[in-house]
Amino acid sequence: MALEVRVASRLGDFALDAEFSCENGVAALFGPSGSGKSTLVDLIAGLRRADHGRIALGGRVLFDSASGVFVPAHRRRLGYVFQEARLFPHMTVRNNLSYGRRWAPRGAAVPDFGAVVALLDLAPLLDRRPATLSGGERQRVAIGRALLAGPEALLMDEPLASLDAGIKAQILPFLERLRDEVRLPIVYVSHQFDEVVRLADSLVLMAGGRVAAHGKVGEILARPDLRAHFAHQDAGRLVTCRIEQHSAEYHLTTLAFADARLVVPLLAEPVGAAIRVQVRPRDVSVALSKPEGLSVQNVWRGTIEDIWPAGAEAVELAIRVGDTAIAARVTRKAVADLGLKPGLSVYALVKTVAIDRRFIAGAVHAEPGRG
Repeated sequence: MALEVRVASRLGDFALDAEFSCENGVAALFGPSGSGKSTLVDLIAGLRRADHGRIALGGRVLFDSASGVFVPAHRRRLGYVFQEARLFPHMTVRNNLSYGRRWAPRGAAVPDFGAVVALLDLAPLLDRRPATLSGGERQRVAIGRALLAGPEALLMDEPLASLDAGIKAQILPFLERLRDEVRLPIVYVSHQFDEVVRLADSLVLMAGGRVAAHGKVGEILARPDLRAHFAHQDAGRLVTCRIEQHSAEYHLTTLAFADARLVVPLLAEPVGAAIRVQVRPRDVSVALSKPEGLSVQNVWRGTIEDIWPAGAEAVELAIRVGDTAIAARVTRKAVADLGLKPGLSVYALVKTVAIDRRFIAGAVHAEPGRG
């Protein structure tokens, strides 16, 4: 099912003019505070009315300024998960979840209650009240309530923003399961890059009320012209691999991509699982010949495709390893000393301990080897 959005609206001094589309999977609206992400989601939900444009879900028109169509929020069949869970404090978790069913249209397909409880691991919480739950538990209940309303798409406005790092780490795997097992378009608002890397299939990059770029996450990150939007994120490249083997003895996992291997800290996923890893430019070194006698486990042969500035003292190298793109950040002096230039064959070196577990995620929608 496809969600198609084309809206323009003015709110005081702020002007929003945005267009994107997404299908099943997570489309992340990413950008700094004030870029228009939450306003755009409110327009999709019907909580605000755009001045101009069109919104359609699965071919069903929700808003069309040209023909005067405006479907009210409660009839749009959109599940909305806010920053705060907004649960009914006097109800048990079971009753909060069941309340979601009241919003499902008569005759609409509604997820099985037990299946949603299992998906979000809510069984131990069913007889408790919201005041006794952690922030992460409350958000899982809010997601379950939204699902049980039988939505055709989910809108999630920074659902982890109010959670500390520990609780956020606990709930992210549930959001990955939601992405992989619930076949709905999910619009996910965030200004936290680690969430985007973990969850998103596509990225809608917002800046100043406009869509600066829209496409697959890996493709957006690989574009040099968009580097300024990730200046403080050390965005790197996404490398999609499959788990080849585990070493319990050394607490390491070997991943395969293209004709290369990537050794990372031990993962819990099974052999054969698709995994998406963020390789940051600052963690990649280059050599002109294959190094010997090093502790570095990851050494890949590749070709420099492009070079662009990354500050007064550094540049970034776009390096192609098979059919996968990575980037390395090196000094301008290193470029001069080594004679680095597009077309030159080099070896890329990545320390295993440099791979941050926060930036390793399931990637069941991606094809192995694509960066």
